[in-house]
Amino acid sequence: MPEISVRLGFVLLPQFAMGAFAAFTDLLGLLDAQTDTPGPCSWEVVADTLIPVRSASGVQVVPTDLLGDPLRFDYIVVVGGPHLPQDIPGPGLLAWLRQAARGGRRIAGLCNGVFVLAQAGVMAGYRLCVSGDLYRDFSDRYPVFGPDDLVTDQPVAFDRRRISCAGGPAVTDVAVRILSRYVPQADIRRALRLLQIEAGEPHRQVQPPPPDVPADSPPAVRRAVLLIQQYAGQALGLADLASRLGLSPRQLQRLFHQHLGTTPQAYARTVRLRLAAWMLRQTDKSIAAIASDCGFADAAHMGRTFRSEYGQSPGVWRRQADMQKNTV
Repeated sequence: MPEISVRLGFVLLPQFAMGAFAAFTDLLGLLDAQTDTPGPCSWEVVADTLIPVRSASGVQVVPTDLLGDPLRFDYIVVVGGPHLPQDIPGPGLLAWLRQAARGGRRIAGLCNGVFVLAQAGVMAGYRLCVSGDLYRDFSDRYPVFGPDDLVTDQPVAFDRRRISCAGGPAVTDVAVRILSRYVPQADIRRALRLLQIEAGEPHRQVQPPPPDVPADSPPAVRRAVLLIQQYAGQALGLADLASRLGLSPRQLQRLFHQHLGTTPQAYARTVRLRLAAWMLRQTDKSIAAIASDCGFADAAHMGRTFRSEYGQSPGVWRRQADMQKNTV
């Protein structure tokens, strides 16, 4: 019987994304089916109890084993869901992840699984990918991670022994990159053909843009708006933004004008104002602190800009927002 080359342990969080889990396990199953003997990969679904875990679609998966010793796995894959996680993971799981990290195991977080990895403290010193839709919530919950520590414009971040993925088709690319270390490329290509999947290159992919940006916009525009959101508090300069995209400032301005009908600077101003409005409604921070967090010179600067956009001062807007919340 051939020796197993890689062992993977999957942890499914409540309301996990079934598609992300299936992207991995379908590929593993087909690779195993291509041989008459057990394949080079083994995997289990582990949890602190054997109670079925419900996915976001309602389908339930029964763990195959208890958490046990994490060092029996080469990779730990924490599969989360598409929404902001509401449940706080138990101390047992967090301690288990920390034990895996101390043992040098590779750890991956899919979808909102990165929230659990951050809470366990196993992402300190690593870059991690966060869904653009969850970026602001992640930053508020884990302020130790600054914009330079996070990736929101691309769907995957590989950093040494840590992998994070925002979800979607990029999960397959994560699985392929991991398994390519242990399985012949020809076997992986054959399995992907059977699944009708064409693997891409994660570093060339872009996360979905915000609703106000057409989905068919050029990748440079979609990456730019995601970076503008990510660095809203630092007011990323045009030259710096263009450099990150491999463009000249003139090229970037031309693309924004052509596809969004505005300039990068004007779009960034809108994003900072939206962030300020969100913080006025959702936090108890002072207006001066919000102005600083949103990249304005001071509270007076934000007040003038906010009034020109919303027709009222930040203070009045916050009071009206509070009244609306109290009447709901």
